[in-house]
Amino acid sequence: MDTTSLIRRFDQLKNSRGVWEFHWREIAERIRPTHNQFQRYNVPGQKQTQRIFDATAALALERFGAAMESMLTPRTQTWHKLRPMEPELAEDAAVMQWCDEVTRILFAVRYSPKANFASQAHECYMDVGAFGSTALYIEDLPGQMIRYKSIPLNQMYFVENHVGQIDSIFRAIKFTSRQVKQKFGEKAPTRILSACDQEPDKEWDFIHAVCPNSDREYGRKDYKGMPYYSCYIWRDGRELVSEGGFRTFPFAIGRYAVGPNEIYGRGPAMIVLPDIKMLNEMNKTIIRAAQRVVDPPLLLTNDGALSAFALRPGALNYGFLSDGGEPLVKALESKAEIQLGVELLDGKRKIINDAFLVTLFQILVDTPQMTATEALMRAQEKGALLAPTMGRQQSEFLGPLIEREIDILMMAGVLPPPPPQLMEAGGQIDIEYVSPLNKAQRADDGLAIMRTLEALTPLAQVDPSVMEIFDHEQIARQLAEIYGVPAIILKTPEAMAAMKAQQAQAAQMQQLMQAAPVASGAIKDLASAQAQMGSAPSNQAAMLRP
Repeated sequence: MDTTSLIRRFDQLKNSRGVWEFHWREIAERIRPTHNQFQRYNVPGQKQTQRIFDATAALALERFGAAMESMLTPRTQTWHKLRPMEPELAEDAAVMQWCDEVTRILFAVRYSPKANFASQAHECYMDVGAFGSTALYIEDLPGQMIRYKSIPLNQMYFVENHVGQIDSIFRAIKFTSRQVKQKFGEKAPTRILSACDQEPDKEWDFIHAVCPNSDREYGRKDYKGMPYYSCYIWRDGRELVSEGGFRTFPFAIGRYAVGPNEIYGRGPAMIVLPDIKMLNEMNKTIIRAAQRVVDPPLLLTNDGALSAFALRPGALNYGFLSDGGEPLVKALESKAEIQLGVELLDGKRKIINDAFLVTLFQILVDTPQMTATEALMRAQEKGALLAPTMGRQQSEFLGPLIEREIDILMMAGVLPPPPPQLMEAGGQIDIEYVSPLNKAQRADDGLAIMRTLEALTPLAQVDPSVMEIFDHEQIARQLAEIYGVPAIILKTPEAMAAMKAQQAQAAQMQQLMQAAPVASGAIKDLASAQAQMGSAPSNQAAMLRP
């Protein structure tokens, strides 16, 4: 592709989002100061908390990130599975074993120490809460599998396709002279290579562009035949340094909520930004009022005002008592209603915590003494409230992430070959999310089961047969799944069938053993009766003989 046109397009994207960056800068100054790189360059280590007078929003953002991770991608759970697209293949044991094995490999690679997925995903969730948009780079490192990197929003410029999906990324990135040599080797610009010895830490501006390959040559095995084109451009020298391609889009884009005709998302922080700014101003005012109460201004006489007055502990101030012993110095009494200000602060803090979903997750903590039905009702409410926002993360952020991972691992030969029956059906697989969010959404089923059983319990005392319409084993399995009980501690249906068969056999043997004395007595009586009946004719015959 033409280098000049790519640079021009990058400049257009950068200039067109100035309004966004103004909003993001206000948010970063008050909520996420470490990411305050919009329309400015901060020296590493620079103090950036001058505008924060109340930490409520910053703490709420931390909890929001933790809540997103715990509901979508908990580190200690399998939060998604793979299933064949064709329903009839779901009953095929070989296909399901392959899906389970691929899922196991995905989680092993994703959470390996070198992958760095968990920490970078958390950074993405924090960016979604603060700025409404985020980007995770899934890099294919030969010999090292997959490496994840959360890209700061100030470096990323999004482009949507005709269906509203992000299919192009322009990234502004800085490399030092040493990093340029490490990444591009002899392809690096001559000027930068010559500076490696003298200025190894000097920074240079580069552009990384990834977009659909409009000049794709089908059938080629190199980057020219790949669906996505990638290149690095040295910005200052306007020089194309490296070209490449991707089989799948290498960025997973997350957006909280997208407005009409907008590309970038709007997060909770943007919604309550006026409240965050007001909370900071109110807190400043209350701090000043409290300082006047604790350390009030002093009222002095005209004569006393000309003399030095010491306020340090143990200081001696002469001449500030009248002849009658009345003090000539008084503190200025402030009439400020500090308690009223504190109540106003609490109201603003509640609004901010609501926006970041803190109060929603605090319900279970504040009310630990709940019955199983009450817990299901809470989970149902949580799932209903979280589904619209977090469901978008699954479809737009996690879905492309998993597809990219599968492509990398398949090409690396790490995944087992698919079963022939799956390939004959087209090889299409589906992603089934089993995260705590999805379990909370399924709480409706558990609540319906519990309420039905509770309603039928009084009736069952009159007619116990009403409970026979239920499959009690399936009820137990459904509730265990909804509550998130580990599957490893549950017996399989085959094990349950074998156990029931053993129990039935044991019951039958017990019945036989209990019936043995009765049968033995019956046989003895029958034998005795037959013996008597056998001797009766001979007696009669004897009596009839003359």
